Amino acid sequence: MTDQQSFYEQVGGEETFRKLVRRFYEGVAEDPVLRPMYPEEDLGPAEERLALFLMQYWGGPRTYSDHRGHPRLRMRHAPFAVDQAAHDAWLRHMRDAVDSLGLAPAHEQQLWAYMVYAARSMVNTPD
Repeated sequence: MTDQQSFYEQVGGEETFRKLVRRFYEGVAEDPVLRPMYPEEDLGPAEERLALFLMQYWGGPRTYSDHRGHPRLRMRHAPFAVDQAAHDAWLRHMRDAVDSLGLAPAHEQQLWAYMVYAARSMVNTPD
């Protein structure tokens, strides 16, 4: 691996991000706090959106923006009450998903730092 490779490439590309997101949504599907935030019967569309977003964010294909435009994450989450409980549940499932990847420590730390930042950024409802 060279310094010229993107994080996306360094951690295994699309396969790694799809595995991450699939594992995350397995937890979301059964979560009483998070599941109601997904209006679709099937979590498949949400899973696809998150996978494409994360792949693009970390240096992969720009498919997310090609199909959906600018991510505007806070705006897209504004219709949902994202409080501390939702934040904590999201991070609990994402922690499990990140751990399931078996990444090198430096990659795991970098990915996890972003997830913590992203979760905090989506909180829009005080307790």
